[in-house]
Amino acid sequence: MSQNYAPVRGVEMPRPVRAVRRATPRPAQLAVKSAVRLYGSRTGARRPLPDYLIIGAKKGGTSSLTNWLIQHPDNLRMFPSFQPLKSAHFFDISFHEGVDWYRGHFPTEGVRARHPGAVVGEASPYYMFHPAAAERARSVVPDAKIIAVLRNPVSRAYSNYWDRVAAGTETLPTFEAALEAEPDRLATVDHDRLRTDPTYYSLEHDQFTYLARGRYVEHLPVWLDTYPADQVLVLRAEDMYADPAGEFLRVQRFLGLRECPEVDLKTYNERSKPPIDPGTKARLAEYYRPYNEALYERLGRDLGWN
Repeated sequence: MSQNYAPVRGVEMPRPVRAVRRATPRPAQLAVKSAVRLYGSRTGARRPLPDYLIIGAKKGGTSSLTNWLIQHPDNLRMFPSFQPLKSAHFFDISFHEGVDWYRGHFPTEGVRARHPGAVVGEASPYYMFHPAAAERARSVVPDAKIIAVLRNPVSRAYSNYWDRVAAGTETLPTFEAALEAEPDRLATVDHDRLRTDPTYYSLEHDQFTYLARGRYVEHLPVWLDTYPADQVLVLRAEDMYADPAGEFLRVQRFLGLRECPEVDLKTYNERSKPPIDPGTKARLAEYYRPYNEALYERLGRDLGWN
């Protein structure tokens, strides 16, 4: 990738665009964003729906895969291209906005006609975990290809905690304290409303589910049962880190893209953090063992986390 690019919120953007954004007052940025979304919604009928969804897991490598794809010449950016958009968060948080609003996040038919064979997609790590997202997605984009990136749930949970600390969302002082608080936090969530009410949002369910999000066998099968097998690709984050070229080749073939060797396959959005406590790591490994084994059976594939 050109040195004129640098990560922005996990999504690669040109440096000149970043400079303009930094120089623009926040109220002006919000006004532009609102105007763009209104324009996108009003022109939604002329904007095809996405070809693929990257559904998670959170801190599993979705930012890396998204950045790899947006460097590909046959992958179009979301609209508008000058904003560092990774997702519309339609199937998890904003389903009540309607399909035209969702279409407004993607290029027009005219743009796509100038790039024959190109694809466009979005990536929300909350999609895999949200209980209503799979059904909603099937109702709107039944032909979309689905990509899930799974990471060892112990390292995923630990990385998730430090990511929330850095974002200012998590205020508990230790990972262990956050794990202990999770059941009480989730007790405040109205799970029935999450499934049935598109306007309902739970900060606790979205932000503080360190243990729950790693129990992949509880939420990934919903997607596996909702979409045909040939439309779903499940990747292992550890393979992406060990062999990025090989795993990205799998993704390109899955999406019908030509092989592009010029993509910078570095890791994005992984924060530095202190080592996990060995005792906590061992306890979590035992905690996840039955869930991992059930997942391996469901996938017909041992992911090697035990």
